[in-house]
Formats: sequence, C-alpha cells, structure tokens
Amino acid sequence: MIELQQVSKLFPNDETGQVVQALQDIDLSIGENEFVCLLGPSGCGKSTLLNLVAGFERPTSGRVIFDGEHVRQPGPDRGVVFQEPTLFPWLTVEQNVAFGLRNLQVEASERKRIVSHFISLVGLDSFARARPHQLSGGMKQRVALARVLALDPGALLMDEPFGALDAQTRDRLQDELLRVWEIHRKTVLFVTHNVEEAVYLADRVTVLAPAPDSITADVPISIPRPRDRFSPEVREATIALLRVLANLPCCVLPSQAERPGQTVSLPGG
Repeated sequence: MIELQQVSKLFPNDETGQVVQALQDIDLSIGENEFVCLLGPSGCGKSTLLNLVAGFERPTSGRVIFDGEHVRQPGPDRGVVFQEPTLFPWLTVEQNVAFGLRNLQVEASERKRIVSHFISLVGLDSFARARPHQLSGGMKQRVALARVLALDPGALLMDEPFGALDAQTRDRLQDELLRVWEIHRKTVLFVTHNVEEAVYLADRVTVLAPAPDSITADVPISIPRPRDRFSPEVREATIALLRVLANLPCCVLPSQAERPGQTVSLPGG
C-alpha cells in the first residue's frame, strides 16, 4: 500500500546557507491494513517521512508510492490526523465531519448517513451540534478522526495525534482508535515518541535514527490482540525497544559512520 524507495529529503537552512539532511536512502514498505508506528528521537525525520507519504512534501531523491501510484500531491486517499485537531471553529461537529464530503459533492442524504455513522462510531452523538470550543482536547481529536474516516481513505497518516493529551485521555483514545481500526480496517502510519504507545498499537514498529543512519530497526510486534497494556509481554517489548532507542544518537555528525540496521526479537515473535 505504501512504499518508499531510496527516499532522501534535504531542507535548506536559511540562517546558515547550508543544507539539512532530514532523511537519507529510506526503503520502507507497508502492507494493506497494516498498522505501523514510526518511532525515534526528535529530529530523525518521522514527520518528514509522513509528510512525504501525505504529499505535503516531495522527496529530493527516490520515489514515494501509494497504492501503485507515485505520490505527487495530497489526496483524499490518504487521510491525515495531526497533533492539533485543526477543526473549523465556526462549524459544528456535524459540519466539520461533513466538510470534505461536501467538497467532493457527495449527495446530501448520503452525506448525512456517512456523517451520522462516523460521529456515532467515535462516541459523539450527543455533541453533533456542538462547536469545537465546547469540546475537550480528546473529543476534538475524535472529531478529526471521524472527519478523515468519512472520506474512506486507503490509509490513515497520524502525526503524534495524542501527544498533547494527558495520559488518561491518551490511553482512552488509543483504545478508541484500535476499536475503530478493527471495524474499518485501514493502513495506518502512526508517528509517535511514546514507546509504550507504539508497542500497544502497532503490528510493526520502524525505528528511525537521525540521518545518515535512517532506519535502524524494523520490529514486528506479534503480541496477540486485544493487548493488555499492563501485561508482561507489552512491558518486555517496551523495554526491548527502549534499549534500541538508548543506543541512538540525538544528533549525528557528518563524519560518523553509518550504523547497520538492527534485528530485535520481542515477546510473542
């Protein structure tokens, strides 16, 4: 469903006049309906990689392919959920969820049916006519998720969507996301800094290091679903990934040698 072939991305630094290497020679394949978490230290290019798949950025070199087609621009086949919900404050929950459908000129009765289904799916029936300022942070993210799902994208691209929430709300929304994913199976690419979150959610965790190291580990999480976030298996897998991250640099000097990818065995695999 998603494939990156030898993808590199450079950004000019306007202050120094130099070029910053965000990603280098990334090869990554994500299968249909697979849930993959991108994990790594700040500045390693996780959000850049997601933006390339979304079509917000173009690679400096290499190819990004989605469902057999080269990614050249954003499209409704790839739904993006950001860390901030980015709702329209003057619209109700119903109107926010219907926004993309209206732009696609979906017929009114069908639009109403789809909006009602996804608002119900994320548990916001009683808030359908509320406006964003009347919602908590977690509720706003549910609206953002419903708005994306209403367009029936082939993939969900999620950039730390729960990173700004308190721990209790984050746990609830993780469970909500998995429940929705079980009903409407999608390919998911999920960026996070949270190791426990990655282990709890993912079929596979891809660990990025700052360029030029790129992908340093690609780890299947074979713990059966539904998972218990407090189970020994989840705890052991979390510790194993934390050890991988502990060996990564926060930044890499150009003279440092490239580190080969690591193979990691986790509980259940």
